[in-house]
Amino acid sequence: MNEYPLVKFHFQVEWGGTKIGFTEVSGLDMEIEPIEYRHGASKEYNKTKMPGLQKFSNITLKRGSFSSDNEYFEWFNTVKLNNIERRDIIISLLNEEHEPTVVWKVKKAWPIKIQSTDLKSDGNEVAIESMELVHEGLTIEYA
Repeated sequence: MNEYPLVKFHFQVEWGGTKIGFTEVSGLDMEIEPIEYRHGASKEYNKTKMPGLQKFSNITLKRGSFSSDNEYFEWFNTVKLNNIERRDIIISLLNEEHEPTVVWKVKKAWPIKIQSTDLKSDGNEVAIESMELVHEGLTIEYA
């Protein structure tokens, strides 16, 4: 049993069986939209709230730019109307022994946005590129 909270900097991302290094993952949000209902014959003006559809945020993946690796752009360029390569993605938060402790399983993801690095002549930062994904579901498992 963990005596300390988990650190958020030790994680891995897998798609298609390949582990890919990222510097940041965001958008692992889930939400249930409430449905408000009031019976027409009710003497009270209170509304009953019931659970509605689940909503999922877009997921953003960020990593350092590599001139020899353009899989981001290759996947993005495959997206065509009614012909989308959807990928299941597994994002794992790891413990000190490099074992998954929390696992997010993303279902049928595909890219909707790619952002290349900004350029700055007086900067000395690493070039970072990002990809925004939409998906059809997210589950969380705890080890």
